[in-house]
Amino acid sequence: MERQSRSEVVFKVFAVGLVVIFSLMAFYPVFYSFSASISGKAAYETGQVILLPKDVTFQVYKLIYQDKGLWISFVNTLFYTLFGTAWSMFVSVTGAYALSRQRLLFRRQLNFLVVFTMWFSAGMVPLYLNYINMGVANRWGIIVAFGVQAFNIILLRSFFQAIPKEIEEAALIDGANEFQLLTDIYIPMSKAALATVTLFYATTRWNGYFWARILLTNPMELPLQVYMRILIENYQKMFDDMPINLPYAEDSYIFAVLVCSIIPVLIIYPYIQRHFARGVNLGGVKG
Repeated sequence: MERQSRSEVVFKVFAVGLVVIFSLMAFYPVFYSFSASISGKAAYETGQVILLPKDVTFQVYKLIYQDKGLWISFVNTLFYTLFGTAWSMFVSVTGAYALSRQRLLFRRQLNFLVVFTMWFSAGMVPLYLNYINMGVANRWGIIVAFGVQAFNIILLRSFFQAIPKEIEEAALIDGANEFQLLTDIYIPMSKAALATVTLFYATTRWNGYFWARILLTNPMELPLQVYMRILIENYQKMFDDMPINLPYAEDSYIFAVLVCSIIPVLIIYPYIQRHFARGVNLGGVKG
């Protein structure tokens, strides 16, 4: 076993320590939100809750369970995430595969148009007017209109181009068509990149706020992030008719909603993250 120099040991200790510090900084707000959501009113308002909860009570989660609007928005977000991610992946995979084909007519021009959208935008007001005129201000409009990100298409295109051409040529000799090449060759060999892009799309859909807040007017179609923002703006009114001697602080309700909103991401992410770095790195082998 090769002996490491002192400088290499120092660097690795420093790097690991830095990663641990940043990890704790990223994890602390999540843990604090959970601690604040289950802490008693007096302990929270007097600043006793720093890391661990004080005077534990789960009454606020019972209040969340009774909030029908929250559950409706939660289901809406699941709907937008599942169907939106599926639509985005369908468009991105088929588009990236087409752009990776050397035999595609006007391939260079089409690639340029895709990359061009990453550099320039028409602006917020023209985009808003365009979305309104196209009838995007509804549930399915949000899914279809925001289905593609140019960066993800470029990422998948680069990954497809990195697959050895000999495999494709062998499949063509055996009589495979374009659909079979995509489904039997490229997709099975691109699981890491597909998992990465799926995570990108799913996270974007789950955290979608801005355009949903502007375009959606039906309260029954609002996603969780928009509903949470409305709660933060109006939650004081919700507590006006409640008893003064509540066992939890008013802010605990908001913290509890935040915790509930990130639970699905925390559950799903560990199953996908092992493909994350590999997918990004391999996707950048070729431009």
